Amino acid sequence: MGEAGLTERQKKWFATVQANLAAQTGRSMEEWVEVMKACPATGKRAQLAWLKAEHGIGVNHGSHILEASAPKGEGLGWDDPEGLRAALWKDPGSLAILEGVERLARGVEGGIQGQRKGYIPFSRSVQFAAMRPLKGGRALLGLKLDAAAADRLGPALRKESWSERLTAVVELDGPDHVDAEIARLFAAAAENG
Repeated sequence: MGEAGLTERQKKWFATVQANLAAQTGRSMEEWVEVMKACPATGKRAQLAWLKAEHGIGVNHGSHILEASAPKGEGLGWDDPEGLRAALWKDPGSLAILEGVERLARGVEGGIQGQRKGYIPFSRSVQFAAMRPLKGGRALLGLKLDAAAADRLGPALRKESWSERLTAVVELDGPDHVDAEIARLFAAAAENG
């Protein structure tokens, strides 16, 4: 997997997952690539479910296996953050909200912004915020805060693909919603990361 937008801690964790693949699964990456040729599923989630059901492989190792076994140019895109960003943030309204949050992120000392297929994480030593687009030119911002920290925040009820540490969320309906209160909340979450 690519290392763009990862903290040192995250880079070490990914390296450990890769290094321990054979010891923890009993097969090398080359062997897993061959196993994947027999997978009847076509979508990523279905392939991960097949790896778990048929071979007892968890999501972390499974994602590495899928990335390695994808035909050239059809991987999960970890090494193409610009392509992932363009694909995810197509709506100009959602993109304008993201750009407002990115301005806040530039003020976080030691902050790192990444890009994943379904969201953008913001980290220091650990992830403290993440954001994904919503339909209608809106966006959802997850924060490493108690939802009681502000009236605008709600608890993270839906299982998101970002860190489970992000326990508060706020829906942003336009770039003007990235205001002084969101700036304060983002900075407070950054202190937790």
